Order: sequence, then C-alpha cells, then structure tokens
Amino acid sequence: MTIQEENKNYWAENIQVLEWLEPVRKRPWMYIWSTDERWLHHLVWEIVDNSIDEAMAGHCDEITVTLWTDGSCMVEDNGRWIPTDIHPKTGKSALETILTVLHAWGKFGGGGYKVSWGLHWVWASVVNALSKTMEAWVHRDWKIFYQCFHVWVPTADAVEIWKTKKRWTIIKFFPDEAIFKDTVEFSNKTIISRLRQQAYLTKWIKINFLDERTDYKYRFYFEWGIKSYVNFLNKNEDVIGDVFYVEKEKNDINVEVAIQYNKNYSDNIITFVNNIHTPEWWSHLVWFRTALTRTINKYARDKGILKEKDANLTNEDVIEWLTCVISVKVVDPQFEWQTKAKLGTAEARGAVDSVFGEKFLEYLDENPSEAKNICEKVFLAARARLAARAARDTIIRKWALEWMTLPGKLADCSSRDPKISELYIVEGDSAGGSAKQWRNREIQAILPLRGKILNTEQARLDKIFWNQEIKNLIIALWTSIGETFDLSRLRYHRIVIMTDADVDGAHIRTLLMTFFFRYLRDLIDWGYIYIAQPPLYKLAKWKQSWYVYSDEEKERIMAENGIVWENIQRYKGLWEMNPEQLWETTMDPSVRKMYRVTVEDATKADEMFKILMWDDVVPRRRFIQTKAKHVKNLDV
Repeated sequence: MTIQEENKNYWAENIQVLEWLEPVRKRPWMYIWSTDERWLHHLVWEIVDNSIDEAMAGHCDEITVTLWTDGSCMVEDNGRWIPTDIHPKTGKSALETILTVLHAWGKFGGGGYKVSWGLHWVWASVVNALSKTMEAWVHRDWKIFYQCFHVWVPTADAVEIWKTKKRWTIIKFFPDEAIFKDTVEFSNKTIISRLRQQAYLTKWIKINFLDERTDYKYRFYFEWGIKSYVNFLNKNEDVIGDVFYVEKEKNDINVEVAIQYNKNYSDNIITFVNNIHTPEWWSHLVWFRTALTRTINKYARDKGILKEKDANLTNEDVIEWLTCVISVKVVDPQFEWQTKAKLGTAEARGAVDSVFGEKFLEYLDENPSEAKNICEKVFLAARARLAARAARDTIIRKWALEWMTLPGKLADCSSRDPKISELYIVEGDSAGGSAKQWRNREIQAILPLRGKILNTEQARLDKIFWNQEIKNLIIALWTSIGETFDLSRLRYHRIVIMTDADVDGAHIRTLLMTFFFRYLRDLIDWGYIYIAQPPLYKLAKWKQSWYVYSDEEKERIMAENGIVWENIQRYKGLWEMNPEQLWETTMDPSVRKMYRVTVEDATKADEMFKILMWDDVVPRRRFIQTKAKHVKNLDV
C-alpha cells in the first residue's frame, strides 16, 4: 500500500475525541496509575488533601472523614466554601466546574493558596470520574447548595436546598466497581494511618474519623505537630534527651525539623514537602544530613572531642540512632517526578541547611550532657562502620570466586526473564526435594534453607555476610546488598516464602521478612515478595477430596458433605505432602493461593519488627498477652 493509499483512509473523522472526563474512565491508570486497593484509597487522599490545604492556609481547623455502610466515603471540612456562582469561562457553576473539568481550581491563580500540595482539587474531578455517584453540599452565604453527579455527569444544576448558619464543604463519593474491580471496600486502618500523619504535620487541626460500618471512631489533635510525631515514633525507644525542634521561615520557605537520638542501631528519617511524603533521599534531606554532619563535627572539634588526627564523622555515622521528621512548605514546589518523590526546588536546600544548622549548634552548646551522649553514639557508629567495612572487604575478597556461581542447593529455572521467573524459598531439604521434583522447571526455582536464618533485626552487615543461608539467598537473587545493591540485577520478580503451617514455619517466615524489610526493602516496595499459602487440611469422603485453607472453611465443608473427623488430614509441614500434592495445592499458578507482601504503614511495620525481633522481652510479652485472646487453634 502506498503512502497516498494509507492517507486516503485516515482523516479527521478517524480521530477519537473523548469529552470532559471520559478519558479518565477510559484509561484511569494515566491518572491514578492503578485500580487496585492502594489507588482506591488514593481517591480519599485527593479529597482530604484539599481540606488539608485549607488548614495550611489558615481557613480550616476541623476535618471529618466518614465511611458509610453503603460503601461510600464522605469528607467534610469547615474551610472556605466552594464558590457556587457561574464561572465565566465554562458557563457552569464553579462547583460543577471544579468537579467535572480537569485542572480547575484556585491554586493556579494568585488568589487561591500560598502553600498547597500543588495540584489538588485538580484531581477532585478525577475522583468524580472514577465514582458511580458523587454528591456535594456547600454551606455558603447562609444557604446550603447541593449537586449530584452520576458517572461524573451532573444530574441537575447546583441548587439551594436549605438555610444554614454553619460553614462546611461536604463531598461524598461511591467508588465505581466497574473501575476498581479488585475491591471497593475502604480499609479503616489505611485511612487512620494517613489521617494521623496529616494531623501531626498540620498543628492545631482536629481530624475526626468515623467508620459507620463498625461503629469505630477516632480523633486526632496534636498541639506540637511533628515534635509529637517524633515522640510517637520513639515511644518504645530508649531515647537520649528531649526532642529537638525548630521552625522558621526563610526565603518564603517554612522549615520544621524535629529530631531525637535513641539507642536503636537503625535510623528513621521521614520527610515531607507541603505535607507530601517524599521517600527518596533528595534535596531537603541531603542538605539536612549535610548540616547535621557539619554541626556535630564542628561541635566535636570545638570541644576537643575530635582530635586533630581524627577523621571527620560521615553522614552515615550521624544519622545512625536518629529519629527525624522534616517538613518543608514551599510556595511553588518543583518536583522531579510525577510521583512527587523528589523535590527539585533549589531554595529549599539552603533554607533547611541554614535553619537547622544554626539552631542545632545552639542546642548542643546549651545541653552539654545530651551533646556528650549524642557524640558517644555517633563515634560508636563510626567505629562500627570502619570495622564493618574492613570485615565486608575481607568477605567480598573471600567471596570473589563464589559470586561467579550460584549456590549448589539452588535448583534454578531455565528462564532468564525475571518478569516470569519465580524463586521459592523453602524450609528444609525434604520440602525442597518435593518442590524440585514437581515444579515448572522453566519459570520456578527452588532454594531450600537449612534451619532458621540469622535474626537480622539488630545485626550489622559484617555479621550478615558470614551467615551461609543468607549468603546463598543474596547470591541467588543476584542484587547484592548494602552499598552495592542493584535492583536491576534481580533474577526473579516473584520471590515466594514457602514454609510449614506451624510455629517453626511462622518463625522462619518472620526471620525472612525481617531480613527483606531491613536490608532488601526495595523488593517489598516493588511488590516482589510473596507468602505461599499451603492448605491446612485435606478432607476426604469416598472418592472425593477437598484441600482447605482455614478452620472456617473446614467446618463448612464438613457440614455440607457429612465428613467425620477420622477422614481429616492436618498438614503441619510441607514434607507431609508428596510432590504432586505440593504442586497442585501450593505451586500450580492456576490454583495456588499466595499473599503479596506490602507495607501500608512503614512506621507501624518498623515498630512491629522491633517488638517481635529485638532482644527486649517486655514489649514482646506485652504484645503477646494483648493479642493471645484473638488466636484460634494455636499449634505449639
């Protein structure tokens, strides 16, 4: 076909034009990335964030989020009302314009917000597009205006329905099952965690949460803001002194920093820009670390703690043992990525450095006892770093030839495409043997572990490098660890922990999860870690059999089929299954059940690992005593 013939069939009429919010429904992933449970909750954040903007602008001091039994979510705030008069450009009310037109809100003009999340209320229209129904109530000018939308299309114009003396804006929306096919059920734990964080970041604001499905209520109010946040993060720690806190505006940038050292080996630094969590280490965090390192080195030199012959402390030395929250509010934030993970505003760097550095040096001078304890800790970290580096270098030289070959116990798959390759980490040689016999050899690799691996919660890298089972796992994954970690080298994009359904199996699973969370966190964040779910029972009657995965399912099937106890087989270990049974229950991709490991709340996860895996017995005993009543049929 010639070019002329091709052009003959391609005219303006062939171009599809999607009206208003139709593109959002057509390709939702272009606006919210995904339609899974995580991004279902992103709809809530989009509406709540607008209320937070009102609070940061000083126009709102109370927000209420309610989950209703009909599956809807409602967000209310007492900030400035959404305008209801006619917009000169759209010919519609401002309320309808905001909720049906992309990129429409006051934050793009000069009279809206000095500081905001940057692009919010913009996406309120996206929430509308992805909801089967949205309703809006605006209490304005002593009147209540109401408007309803069905699949983003307004059912009528905004109308006055009542009189009022209050000032409220209320948005209620019902997520559309046609878009969010996995689930449209909101998690109160996920929402509570986010609301708590926002309350810490916005001093003086009252945030209420009501779950009408369970009659669960919560209220957040933190007078001291991120200072209270650090206290919360360190509530189970043996801390050094009080929380150091500074807040100051410099070059139109508001900087808040709260830090406190403790006796934990790992650091916990959380950063925000305009209340947006910025997880990657960039700009404001880099300059904070630089200021912290420079300040402690200067103090130690001035006081003679660091001698002339001594090398300066490094960034890694001074952040160990540290809990820190940094909150920066910028008039026009410039983010390097659409995800807003990295802040590119150059002015923020100097502001953080200047504000924190000056005040923290004063704090050290005025609190010599606490300053001494901090110096002792960071010097200990420096000595440990040098020792760990020497040990690591020795080990890496020893491993040089071993890194060229995969572990002998690894039964690798034939595929070299990590996107389809799976690694099963199996408890023991017996289960490993069964898994190796009956697997899809093209995509499924098997790595058996011998016994329980090292508890890495408080272990340093040099000790981890010497552990044979962990070494085998690191080599099998091929990503390396620590400073030399490289995610792009990962050989499997599905790493499955497959252990026995008993106490020992649960312990091994927890040890592995501790290792991944502390030293290979990217594998969790990218969704590469899974937990296999082998069946608990096999029920049999005549020539029929059922594999069941819970006691509730067992009771139901027994009742429905008249099964007596003498036919029941309880699997306490994978080794009790023959290879074919292991395949058809736990490894066959067409029928298997497994959980993907995610971290909804990193702070809570960090706290839980400390409770379960640290040497301190008291918090663990308290946790077990509190949770024991909820455990059913515990196998000991």
